[in-house]
Amino acid sequence: MHVADIMTTRLATIAMDDRLETIKEIFDQAPFRHLLVVEEGELVGVLTDTDLFQALSPYLGSQTEQLRDVQTLHKRAHQVMTRHPITVSPRMSLQAAASLMLDKGVSCLPVLDNGELVGIVTWKDLLRACINQGCFQG
Repeated sequence: MHVADIMTTRLATIAMDDRLETIKEIFDQAPFRHLLVVEEGELVGVLTDTDLFQALSPYLGSQTEQLRDVQTLHKRAHQVMTRHPITVSPRMSLQAAASLMLDKGVSCLPVLDNGELVGIVTWKDLLRACINQGCFQG
């Protein structure tokens, strides 16, 4: 099997200047954990829900919330995203993609075909494919 067989092609993208407030709303309403950052049609970064939570004040929404806590929502995507993400081809094998994720310590791989963003594959996609293929039998 190849990355193209399991990748998600319905992509959630944001711009580099989108505020964390907007990004938080997206994550709060959606069942995914990765946003692809695109500028002028080109992939420039990845922002995960973990990146977001690390950038926001833990006091947001609490009784001890202060102005500086709320101001963390005004940061921009480019301030917290991972730049130059590791990407793969849709023709890469699932084994190679899984090894790359483990080696690089990433939870997703944007998929580029001739420089064009065509999908994303996550560790959950790989695990689901492994279960469906019977990797854990025996």
